[in-house]
Amino acid sequence: MASGSPHDSTPLVESLETNGTEHATIGLQLPDEQLKAIKRVIDSLYAYREPDGHDPSKVFHRKVNKRALPDYYEVIKEPVALSTLKYKLQNREYGSFADFVRDCALIPHNAQTYNRPEAGAYQDALVIKSVMERELKNLAGEKIISAQDAVLPDLGEIPPASPHPAEEEEEDEDEDDEDDEEEDADDSEEEGGKRKRRRGPRSQTATLKRDATSKEDAQKGTDSDPRKKRGRPPRVDTPMEARIKAILKGIRKFKNDSGQVMVHQFEKLPDKTAMPEYYQEIKEPIAIEIIKRKLKRKKYQSVDHFMRDIDTMFNNAQSYNQDESQIYKDAVFLQKETQKLAEAEKSKPDAEYVMEEGRLPLPNGILHNGELWKVGDWTHIQNPNDVTKPIVAQIYRTWQDSEGQKWVNACWYYRPEQTVHQYEKHFYPHEVVKTGQYRDHHIDEVIDRCFVMFCTRYSRGRPRGFPKDKDVYVCDSRYNEEKHKMNKIKTWASCLPDEVRDKDYEMDLFDGPKKTKKVPTPLLHMPKEGEMETDEAPKVRWGADNAPPIVGAVHKGPRDENQSPPPEPTPSPPPQPSPPPPRQLPVAPKYETASYRRASEVDTRMANTPDRTAAPITTYNNQSQSQTQPQFSQYSQQSASPAPVQYNQYAPQSNSSYAQTHHGSASASYHSSQPDPRYPQVPQPYRINSAGPGAITNSVRPHEVFRLSDQANAQIPNEIRQQYQQDEHGNVLFFTAPPVDVLPPTKEGSAMGHTARYLAEKLRRKMAMKQKRMAEGLPEDFEERQPKKRRAKFNEDLTGQIQTMRDEALQVLIDQMQDGTEAIYRDIYGSQWEQGASFEVARTAKHQAEARERLAAAVDLSHKKEETETVTMTGTGVHLDDLDPRY
Repeated sequence: MASGSPHDSTPLVESLETNGTEHATIGLQLPDEQLKAIKRVIDSLYAYREPDGHDPSKVFHRKVNKRALPDYYEVIKEPVALSTLKYKLQNREYGSFADFVRDCALIPHNAQTYNRPEAGAYQDALVIKSVMERELKNLAGEKIISAQDAVLPDLGEIPPASPHPAEEEEEDEDEDDEDDEEEDADDSEEEGGKRKRRRGPRSQTATLKRDATSKEDAQKGTDSDPRKKRGRPPRVDTPMEARIKAILKGIRKFKNDSGQVMVHQFEKLPDKTAMPEYYQEIKEPIAIEIIKRKLKRKKYQSVDHFMRDIDTMFNNAQSYNQDESQIYKDAVFLQKETQKLAEAEKSKPDAEYVMEEGRLPLPNGILHNGELWKVGDWTHIQNPNDVTKPIVAQIYRTWQDSEGQKWVNACWYYRPEQTVHQYEKHFYPHEVVKTGQYRDHHIDEVIDRCFVMFCTRYSRGRPRGFPKDKDVYVCDSRYNEEKHKMNKIKTWASCLPDEVRDKDYEMDLFDGPKKTKKVPTPLLHMPKEGEMETDEAPKVRWGADNAPPIVGAVHKGPRDENQSPPPEPTPSPPPQPSPPPPRQLPVAPKYETASYRRASEVDTRMANTPDRTAAPITTYNNQSQSQTQPQFSQYSQQSASPAPVQYNQYAPQSNSSYAQTHHGSASASYHSSQPDPRYPQVPQPYRINSAGPGAITNSVRPHEVFRLSDQANAQIPNEIRQQYQQDEHGNVLFFTAPPVDVLPPTKEGSAMGHTARYLAEKLRRKMAMKQKRMAEGLPEDFEERQPKKRRAKFNEDLTGQIQTMRDEALQVLIDQMQDGTEAIYRDIYGSQWEQGASFEVARTAKHQAEARERLAAAVDLSHKKEETETVTMTGTGVHLDDLDPRY
């Protein structure tokens, strides 16, 4: 702090009188005597201390932080703090003394309205209210104000207490409170330990949290498992940090003439709203709380670096305040004493600053398995309860113990299945939750790296340069193990170690935000049938001490206030109209398909035939000429792939017809029903029914061959066109089915048959080979035997190779086991390892022999038991009651 405190001897009202002309239009009707009376009341509120030294006004110095308690301003419509009273007094905004009294009454009334009766802020409000009433009564007795103005107005009834608000654990504030409590404990020790000092909380937020926690703990009182208690990282200070803390502790010993600790006036910076002129004059404002924060975040490189901030703080106080003021005198005195303390601390050797248990901090990290592990790194740590789920953690401390062993302290992050939560809760894939568990682990327990991202960044990208084979998790909440609550994290920086809170990492961004859908809890199967909402929450199952729970639990209780309802199930698609019934096709006899037509038409040449003469596009003569003219527009939407084969009637043809068609030269025209012998013909999809004019006929496909338009055909390179059949204009011809004439398959259900030409050529080759073998005196099945011999020889060689490799691998394993056994014996018996090995072998052989004897005895006993249970039925004198006593 670098401004005058309420106890400053600089008279606030005198400055108002001096500069009264600047406020000629505001509050001139309020007498100076009453202005001084207002200042007197405010000073009394600031200066009051309870018998144990507690300051009840501290929680009311400033208005509640809106980010810490956003709902406060929804409940309290007229927030007022002591800084509000000071600001209005300085600016002469009070038109009457009654306005000031009303603002005073609002302070305790607001605290009682928002806080619960057992809260510390509520109790402090009652004390402040009594101080106000006493001071106003004194002013009325001195005739400065009327008796009516001395009474606090009635602002309405205090509403009944509401349920505890959702808890949001802010570790920053808790850690600061711990530091302050240690300092106050030091102050108490200086007074000989005669009294225990009860500290007020830093804010109403901390008050609510602390009181609510203590009350619930008292009500439970049974669950005292130390593995569930929240903790803090151990203190591992370097000698430089220990010296700075010793200096800060040393300056708290000095008190002024009024008995107040001098450094209390420098704890915080003045309120910007109440004293904006301070920030206009002081260019580098700094206070003790800022120095402590910089120390926690490892901002100081040396004691001299720290002393520069201390000197700046005291110089600011001397620059802003008047020479005769108390704060000016305290700043001069403390500055000299701090310099003496610093010189004394720097003269001490580092050995005097060894931490408890001989811990030696390693601020530069620990080199392990070729990697440097330092504070802020995310890591997987061995989980003795489940090796498949290593502990997700972040390193907070690194140190070396007195025996030279290196350690890390890490904050655990639980997986959803390691927590207790409501059964309808959903989680992100790869989600973890931050816990209050800060555990020590030997560096050998560190497995590999991982990374945890806040939910707002997880959907936007991934850390730049982070290996893709490492796990990346997402975090959205803190987990309170004692209350089984998950609280949304407001600021991710509050979850990180102090050393890395102001450091950011670069990201490789996605093309756009990646939507990640939450999934149901992995423990959804655990609730028992008949479980009720009122049932007690189940307990987790613990395993090893230094490990998370083996498995968590779920309950059917009501959802938490900050738990979103489960997502709505995806609606099923609307029913589709039923497809129309398939058109009935004529029943085709076996083998009568479009692919298995007999050679009733020409045996075609393939695409590589040298004959590229023009071919007419044939149609059937039962259609009109206007319907049979080829139009490209009819095929513009067709695919270039072959058309699917369709079934049609197969009519057997005689061999003479086949020979005539194959060798004949039928005349062709665009309207002829006879196929052109130069081009392949595709069977008609449905055979034309010529039974008579009254018969029902199936429509036929109008074209068997089509071509592209001239413009599309010109886009095909000439060397490509030359590889395919063309018409007289050089247009590539496209066929609706493969241009081959095949025979039906020889077996029912087999694949498509071959053409007659292929089968004839195959038979001719087989007969030629048979004649050749007979001429050479070889058996007819000679070629069939050769592949079998080769396969048998190959299988035999392969089996031999596999057996050889198996034997070699087994021998290598035996050699390794023997070498390892000898190494173990050397470690155990030293130079006499051979004798030790012989002893162990003999003992093992003895144990094996005993085991064989026991096994043989057990088998023999089993056989005897079976014999006694067996009943011979060969005799004639066996009755049912001999076998079963029930008869």
